[in-house]
Amino acid sequence: MGLDFVYDNEYHVHIARAREIRTSHPEVRALMGTNPATALWTLALVLLQWGVAYGMTQVSWVWVFVAAYLFGAFVNHALYALMHECAHNLVFRNPAYNKLLGIFGDLALFVPGAIGFRKYHLMHHQYLGLYDKDADIVSRTEARLIGNSTLRKALWVFLLGLSQALRPLRLKGVNFVDRWFVANVMAVVAIDILLLAVLGPKALAYIGLSTLFALGLHPVGGRWIQEHYTDGDGQETHSYYGPLNRLSFNIGYHTEHHDFASIPWNKLPKLKSLAPEYYDNLKSYRSWSSVLMRFISDRSMSTFNRILHEPRERATPKTDARPPQDH
Repeated sequence: MGLDFVYDNEYHVHIARAREIRTSHPEVRALMGTNPATALWTLALVLLQWGVAYGMTQVSWVWVFVAAYLFGAFVNHALYALMHECAHNLVFRNPAYNKLLGIFGDLALFVPGAIGFRKYHLMHHQYLGLYDKDADIVSRTEARLIGNSTLRKALWVFLLGLSQALRPLRLKGVNFVDRWFVANVMAVVAIDILLLAVLGPKALAYIGLSTLFALGLHPVGGRWIQEHYTDGDGQETHSYYGPLNRLSFNIGYHTEHHDFASIPWNKLPKLKSLAPEYYDNLKSYRSWSSVLMRFISDRSMSTFNRILHEPRERATPKTDARPPQDH
């Protein structure tokens, strides 16, 4: 294992591939837009989690943990996928409405994240692979601390939500606190206090544990490794086409999403089928669990398995985004 990331002095391939697809498949523009139905899904899932939280008041603590792992984690992971749609303004045309919906989705996630995520995730798209501007990349100190130890990697995955929450702090010159951020924190804290006061500690624990598992050591946790960690294949972004996309609003179509961030979740499979010559030969995954287990157990993999780029003014854009064809 090296002590630094994998470097590529060229632009990431998404810009060139999107340009080529728009040229060869101009009908792709019809897939772009918003999907207001996402708001109904967000409402339904928040109410569902509150309902299950109420049910937890009648069971033992063991069942609170079991329910959070076997059910709640899938629901909260889905809410994070819908939060992701809000971050890209893919629900409503008005950005403020998307922010409000993101905050509402947070009300079943225990910790406020919608507004902070929106800010650093949009930077992640704009500055993919740039260490000083992409908050999705772990710090070098964190990566060295984790190393390739199976135990430390497992612990890191288990606490991945904490790692993700702290990463924006290493970005210099970026102010993440504004009135929307404050409103997000106040709303979530108020709901947490209300849940605790009205339903009791088991209800609040169910909500918190559902989020902890959704972001960590759980089958859906493989998604955080699948997206941008590489195993030496030279590919910066990977997609997942397995069955859990049905429970996660197609969040696994990550390569397609980075190519066209203006296409909502329900139309990403159509993008792939529209331009198979650009996606079928790329490496992808069918199991988040296998991705997660390999990352933890394989000593050749660590959090350094990310492709980084030089600042774009010093980088060379890729001229051909089409993957090698099978002959």
